[in-house]
Amino acid sequence: MRIKDFIWPVIGFGAVAVSAWLLYNEWREISLDDVWSGLAAIPLHGWILSALSSAVAYAALAGYDHIALLHLRKRVSWFFVTVCSFTTYALSHNIGGSVFSGAVIRYRAYATKGLNGQDVGVLVGICWFTFVLSSVFVGAVVILLEPGLLDRYTEGSHEGWWVALGIAMLLAVAAYIFGSWLHLKPLAIRSFRLYYPSLPIVARQLIIGPLEILAAAAIIYFALPTENNPGYLIVLGIFLISFAVAQASHAPGGLGVLEVVFLTGLPEMDPATVLAALLVFRLFYLLIPLVLGIAAVLAFEHSQFGRSGKLDER
Repeated sequence: MRIKDFIWPVIGFGAVAVSAWLLYNEWREISLDDVWSGLAAIPLHGWILSALSSAVAYAALAGYDHIALLHLRKRVSWFFVTVCSFTTYALSHNIGGSVFSGAVIRYRAYATKGLNGQDVGVLVGICWFTFVLSSVFVGAVVILLEPGLLDRYTEGSHEGWWVALGIAMLLAVAAYIFGSWLHLKPLAIRSFRLYYPSLPIVARQLIIGPLEILAAAAIIYFALPTENNPGYLIVLGIFLISFAVAQASHAPGGLGVLEVVFLTGLPEMDPATVLAALLVFRLFYLLIPLVLGIAAVLAFEHSQFGRSGKLDER
């Protein structure tokens, strides 16, 4: 096997091991009974709102693919795109290395709709960039509204630097919008043309992308108790940090990474209740979608097998 065939899994599981060690140091004084009590203490409306937030998040994720296909000017049925997007993210979030794993899943699905490898590559790139753009945009707004957020991970107060960072992030988003307004020429690489997204596409990116992030963070927020809760904006900011670290680590499902970042970022809250809220997040955002995603893949492959069988009979 070539190195690139196993380097990312090695990095991912290495990140899990390091995170597990850090989590062990954080969790030594927390009993499983305390975590179970934290789960039991979540009110019914908290469970319902967390579940609804997960549904909104995955609906918005489907919008990523719709945006990319609109940019590519490819017509694929709304239902197929929604199921494909759901399956892609349900599996890639759990597998890790979401850009690479998501590309494989999307290519298998969209190839049946006439998209070639180049089209799928652009689609994956747009989906990835929509998430990054949205994270930068939402992160900038959170930093400017809560400049003390990042001090939770540093020693001392550096609010002035964080405000400058937030402004720089907003300027980067503004520059991207301005580039679309200028109608920049496409990037040419031999016969390949990469076109700059139009303003309507950019507008969709800055609506649907942030909606997904806001909904995903809300899953955790609604599962947290009100006691010592720093508020939704802080939870949202910590979620963005944890998700960025999890993506960079390539840890499957961000295993251990999310927990370490949240426990560090919410020192005022009972660690057991924080872990309980993260278990709710993993249930609604990772585990249940994973089961449904596997079922969707099996159904798709069964349909393709049946179709190929009929063609062979002819």
